[in-house]
Amino acid sequence: MIIDVPQGKDPIGYVWGEMVPGIGVAAAAFSLSVYEHSTLGLREFEAARLRIAQINGCLFCQDWRTERDGVKVEPEFADAVTNWRTTDLFDERARLAAEYAERYATDHHGLDDEFWTRMFEHYTQPEVVELSMSIGSWLAFGRLNRVLGLDTACVLPGH
Repeated sequence: MIIDVPQGKDPIGYVWGEMVPGIGVAAAAFSLSVYEHSTLGLREFEAARLRIAQINGCLFCQDWRTERDGVKVEPEFADAVTNWRTTDLFDERARLAAEYAERYATDHHGLDDEFWTRMFEHYTQPEVVELSMSIGSWLAFGRLNRVLGLDTACVLPGH
């Protein structure tokens, strides 16, 4: 960790809450809302989230699995995300979620008409906006935690 955290303080709570309360508390609320208010299916949600975690290199995010109603994706799901182009574990929505996450993070200028045509064959406009906001949250906050070395101390608020 490159941030000095006082002895006995939770690193995430300290950095996100105490160091920059005007920004960190709002960022934490946005980050948590992605999990609490998502309307996306678990598989596409996790395909996008895990692809961003892999790109960011966030250790906690790569290990975390979102749970909904007692259900998590299968253990081999992370390998499927790595191989989103060829895996037979994904339907088209999950495959597109992983592709969109990757391109959003690494080549957002390359999102062309061909991609959007495919995307809107499987997603509504509100779903694309929700997925975009979710990916933006994971990209920003997972990368922040990784860069500052907080990803080994990270837990989602309320979990």
